[in-house]
Amino acid sequence: MASSSTGARDSAALPFTRIKVRVGALVFCGDEVALIRRDRPESTHFTPPGGNVEHGEGLLVALRRELTEELDLAPSQATRPELLWVIDQMVSRPGTTPPPRKLHLIYRLHVTPEVRAALATEEYDEVPGGHEIGLIQWIDYRTTADLPIFPPIGTALAALPSPSAALTDATLPAVTDDNYTWV
Repeated sequence: MASSSTGARDSAALPFTRIKVRVGALVFCGDEVALIRRDRPESTHFTPPGGNVEHGEGLLVALRRELTEELDLAPSQATRPELLWVIDQMVSRPGTTPPPRKLHLIYRLHVTPEVRAALATEEYDEVPGGHEIGLIQWIDYRTTADLPIFPPIGTALAALPSPSAALTDATLPAVTDDNYTWV
């Protein structure tokens, strides 16, 4: 039986003792990829559409839910999701809540120009007291190396030989406090 001080220590959230899984999608239309641009007073950054997997939810179910919520993209309107990259995140962040370790699973899908034309142009993210509006931008994937994208996939994305290129290794370098500063 654990002592009460050990039990209290075990139940207190320490950095990276919790693991969350986030699914994201690189939705391609030709050479352009959909990214969500978030403009904040101190910075602008981009993210692939996606979000955290909810308790008991399957990975592809979560991906379909997020793509429907953020892009208004139905599963039948895109190619089958293909796992492209896995990124292990152990980055401290501002705030009082200890950060979780997060595994980012980045999938790749393709849509036609007709489907793209009907997709959402804004994404509304819930934040305390309201919503933050993200703008959906279609960007030539080859120009993403220097974009502030989180997780930091811009260099790997820009290095793809083509939007459909086969990869031999889905693991990207881990994101840690040594190589990333939270913005």
